[in-house]
Order: sequence, then structure tokens, then C-alpha cells
Amino acid sequence: MKKFLALILAVVMLFAMVSCGAEKTEAPDVKSEGVMTYAEYAAAALDAPVVIETYVQAKQSWWDNKATVYTQDKDGAYFLYNMTCSEEDYAKLVPGTKIKVTGFKAEWAGEIEVAEGATFEIIPGATYVAPAFDATALLGTDDLIKHQNEFVSFKGLTVDSIEFKNGEPGDDIYVNVKKGEDVYGFCVEFYLTGADTDVYKAVSALNAGDVVDIEGFLYWYNGVNTHITSCTAAK
Repeated sequence: MKKFLALILAVVMLFAMVSCGAEKTEAPDVKSEGVMTYAEYAAAALDAPVVIETYVQAKQSWWDNKATVYTQDKDGAYFLYNMTCSEEDYAKLVPGTKIKVTGFKAEWAGEIEVAEGATFEIIPGATYVAPAFDATALLGTDDLIKHQNEFVSFKGLTVDSIEFKNGEPGDDIYVNVKKGEDVYGFCVEFYLTGADTDVYKAVSALNAGDVVDIEGFLYWYNGVNTHITSCTAAK
């Protein structure tokens, strides 16, 4: 009888462990009713109304009750330009925060974004911070733009030149990098990573010929114009 009870207890414990394990499994990122998938957003026409759910990855700036925010879900990324936002709500938009955004799709110099004036609401619960997608092999290909606005990395790029906007530190830094013989224009966006950040200091100290690994958001300005968030010596 004791052996039988011990066996029953072992089975119960086994099912309990399986159940606990199932609870820790990440739930799929299901969109709410009326919310677009990333594929639907990507296929929408310019100037069309859009409703998306996405996760804050970084904040670029806030002023005059307008916020510019980098966001992403597990299928793609969305750049929110001058979204309507109080200063109090801006403080709540920490990385990982899920938000529902209502606005219009727009384009500027090749950059696809949710246009100025969009509204949002914070959705409590689920959080998501995207890992960097290694886009090194996509430089110079038509597939790179498919990852526009995503958090990406590039490995083993050679610095061609750097230039400070207005000629001196204290604003954007324009960084030209090479892969093979091709040169690409990246940027340290001052409003995103100002002069007091490690990345601004690291890029300021670069010299032509340095080989670096870069992470950032795959912004577009008449071609790839990654907004750099990390720059280190190539491993």
C-alpha cells in the first residue's frame, strides 16, 4: 500500500512539474481584434490608416507633447514619428513596454514610419525586447530594407570617415563604413545617444581604417542610415 501511494505521489509531482514548465513557455504574440499583423502593415498603402501593437525598444526624443520612438514586435519594426504623448506618459515608455498605436502610414526619404499625430495606449502585461539581428550579409542587397527599423548588428565593418554635424561634437555624427569596396552612411543620432553616452564617445574617437562591430536601429535616409547604439572594436 505504501509503495502504491508513493507511486501515485510521484505521478502527481511529475504532472505538476510539466504544468509548471508549460506556464513558463512564452505565449505567442497574438494581436487584438482590429489590429494589423506586421505583414498587413507592410502591405498597407502610404497614407492609409493603421492600427498596430508593438513594443518600445528605445526613445529618441520628446518635446511639445510629441514622442519619437523605435518599436518592434517579433515579426518586424515600426518607427513612430512625433506620436502624441504627454511628458508623464513618455516616462512610462521603457524598453519592452507594449503599446497599441493608431495613426497613418507615411514615408520620408525612404523611411517608412507611423506619421506625426498618432495616438497610443499602454497595454499592461506582456513585454518584449528584441535581440539584435545580424544583418552583415545583407549590406548591399535588396533584402536589407525588409528589416527596416529593426534592431540589427553589423560585424567587421571598416571605418571610412567620420564627420560631426556643424563641424564639432555636440550634434549628430555621420559615420561612413565600408564592407569590401562599398561605403554606407550610418549615423549617431544625437537625440537618441547624446554626447554623454558611451557610443557617442566611442564613435568620436574612431579613425579611418578602424574595424568595428556596430549595433543600432536600421533607419533609412535615401538608403541605409543605421542609428548606432553600440560601436566596439571588431572581435
